Order: sequence, then structure tokens, then C-alpha cells
Amino acid sequence: MLLDGAMGTMIQRYALGEEDYRGEEFSSHEVLLAGNNDILALSRPDLLSAIHRAYLEAGSDIITTCTFNAQAISQAEYRTEHLVRRINLAAAAVARAEADRMTALSPERPRFVAGSVGPTGKTASMSPDVDDPAMRAVDFDMLQRAYAEQIEALVEGGVDLLLVETAFDTLNVKAALAAAEQVFACKGRRLPIMLSVTIADAAGRMLAGQTLEAFLCSTAHFSPFSVGLNCSFGAEQMLPFLKQIASAAPCYISAYPNAGIPDQMGHYDQTPEIMARNVAHFAELGLVNIVGGCCGSTPDHIRSIAEAVAEYKPRPKQQGKLPWLAGLDGFFTGNGFINVGERCNVAGSRKFLRLIKEGSYDEALTIARKQVRDGAMMLDINMDDAMLDTQQQMCHFLNLMASDPEVARVPWMIDSSRFEVIVAALKSIQGKAIVNSLSLKEGEELFLQRAEQIKRAGAALVVMAFDEEG
Repeated sequence: MLLDGAMGTMIQRYALGEEDYRGEEFSSHEVLLAGNNDILALSRPDLLSAIHRAYLEAGSDIITTCTFNAQAISQAEYRTEHLVRRINLAAAAVARAEADRMTALSPERPRFVAGSVGPTGKTASMSPDVDDPAMRAVDFDMLQRAYAEQIEALVEGGVDLLLVETAFDTLNVKAALAAAEQVFACKGRRLPIMLSVTIADAAGRMLAGQTLEAFLCSTAHFSPFSVGLNCSFGAEQMLPFLKQIASAAPCYISAYPNAGIPDQMGHYDQTPEIMARNVAHFAELGLVNIVGGCCGSTPDHIRSIAEAVAEYKPRPKQQGKLPWLAGLDGFFTGNGFINVGERCNVAGSRKFLRLIKEGSYDEALTIARKQVRDGAMMLDINMDDAMLDTQQQMCHFLNLMASDPEVARVPWMIDSSRFEVIVAALKSIQGKAIVNSLSLKEGEELFLQRAEQIKRAGAALVVMAFDEEG
């Protein structure tokens, strides 16, 4: 199937001024709105309709709403966070109308609308302050609230699926998935979700440090409709990383690269013919099910891609080998023996307890680092002590651990007798962790309720073999 191409590239062609973004309704808005493409759903819906129509006529089966930054965190920059619901409803309606119009012209080939859910400009896994590595500009709950508001409006607006795209931090993605689950439960129906990652370097890692294998492992609990890559760079450079995803993912695969690499002026260098030839190579190799274009692409690029891939069959769904757990890297069990480092446990290490009480976090972090260097395959973290604020200390130390690539590389085991601490900890981890532990000592009903909650959070679980009677 064919996605559309870039929205921003097309909007730039119109050379809009501040008055276009404001329209009549926002003529006296207190800050500049130019650059807030999402608000055009309210001030210039005619322009968005024209762009959607151009992509549909070029061959797109799926068009994406102009809502990449249409959540409260991003809209706060323009002081338009109060308009989030209206923006998403309007953008969905514009895209829906154009998709339905095209479907009516050729009913044998239905067109679909994907609600675009961008990453926000903030990360839940990294600090914006080099002097305070445990600091976060945004946390899981803030992200989930923002995404839930956006996704609810997109669903009500009539989108067929959701596209969580340009992901650079898996924890942000987890928050979006949690928000989608919340909305689906409220609405009593589910929509397919596409996940699309952007990678930050030639090593194939996301900005927040995870490998693609680790990302797949950390999001597999949600059973996405598709996973794939977008943005990053051009199709030629994307190929080896697309092969990685296609070899492991148990779902459909998408790819919509940039139209080459931008020059110093921000112009993308690939013609439609060159880009189409490179994207068609994905299809020729049997790697993809859904293709399109990202930054720099236009309806001409999509038209050429549609023609170039027409002769190829889509990738068959297959079950690859996913890691079992993940830190920044994926974790496979190997021979089945797992060595767990347990020195970051206040109940098992007097030194670690003393360092945490003193606030000597850098020295406490060296204990974690030494365990990994000594061969620990994962790290157990426990802050259960009567003299500590267990939840606060747990989350603070996990944020510090995330700042050290050597420590963050391995999976973590969250160890606490307090379930609220476990829940808070899982909201601080972008990888797939293990919860240590649950048992039946408080009864079957509570056990099942908590086990389900851990499953939804995407963690593995140690079960202690004892019940109410011991």
C-alpha cells in the first residue's frame, strides 16, 4: 500500500504568511503562529484538502492527517494547547472527506486515513540539562495525558488507523500506546496502530539510545499493525536498518524515507525517479508492505513510487526472533542461564544503602557500572527501606542509570514489595524490564489484576511460588 508524502514540504510551497496561519479567528492571538502547520486545519482547511487530494490522485492508499504536533506539549509553544481537540477533529474531517471522495470514484480501491501522532519535541528518557542527568522535561503521565486528548479527537474525527511516527524515544511511544489503549477502552473499539521510528546515526540507534531490536522488543506487547522507519535519511542509507526490522518483526513493515539528504539550504536532492528506484528496491527484496515518502517528498515522488513498486509482491507476515528483554540493546537468553547483579539493592548492600541515604548518586551509579563490567547480564534495583522515599528514590536512580550507556545497555529488574513503586518505575524505563515479583499471597484476584497491569506496561514478570498459606 502507498502512504502519502511530506506535509511540511507541500505547505512550504504555498509560501504562507502569518495571516494565513491566523485566519480571521486568531487575528489577535498573542504570539506568532507561523510554522504551526497543525492550526491550518482551522485557519486554512482548503489548503490541507488540496494537499490530501494531490496525494490521493498521485496514488496514495493512506493519507495522514496534519496533526504531527497537535498535542498539548507541542502546541504550548504557540499558546494554542486549548485548541488541541478542535485541531484534531478538524484535521481528521478534512482528510476523511478527501479519502471518501476518492473512494467513491473507485469503490473497488478504498482509501484510508491515518491519524498522525508525532513524538513531541521532548524526551522522557533523557535530560535536557547536562548538569542534572536525572532531570526530565516531560514524564510518562504528562505524555499519556497529551496523547490521550489527541487520539480521542482523531478517533472521533473518523480516522481508520493511528500512525505513531518519527519515534526517537521508546518511552514516548509507550506513553502513546498507553493513551491509545485508554481511548480504545473508553470508546469500546480498537484501531490498528502503525509505529514508525527515526534513527539518529549510522549505527542504527534511536536518539534515546535504543537499537531497533530493542525497540521491537519494548513495543511488541501492543501487537502493532506495522512497524517501520521514516525520516532519518534517504532510502539507500535506510536499507540495512530496514533489513534488521524486516528480519525480526512479526507484523507488517513500512518505510517512508526522505527524498535524499538536505543541502545547506534545506532542499532535498532526490528527484521522483531516483527516489522511486531506491524505494522500489525495498519491494524487490521483499522487505515492505507499506511505502511512501517523508521530508522533501511530493505527489510527484509518490506517483513515481506507485509506478515503481506496482510489479512487486508485498512482504509476507512472518515471525522473526525477537529479544526477550531489552535495555538499550536487545537481550537474548543464550544458554538459559541469567546472571543478575543484585548490588543496587538497599536490602542486600549496606554500602549502596548508605550512598543512597547520603545522596551520593554518582558513586552509587559506579556500583551498577561495575556489575555490568563484571559480567552481570541484568541489574536488580531495590529501594525498599523505611528511611527512604522508595518511589522517589527508585525513579530518580533509574533516570540516572538511563544516562549511562554502559548501565542502560542491559535489561533492568524492578524489585519492590510495593506495587505502586513498580508501576512508577515501569513508567521510567524505555526498554523491556522484569518485575520482581508477584505472588498469590494476597489472593488470586489481586494477582491477576496486577499481572495484567504489568503485561500492559510491556514488562516480564517473576512469579514467586507461594500463596495465602505460604
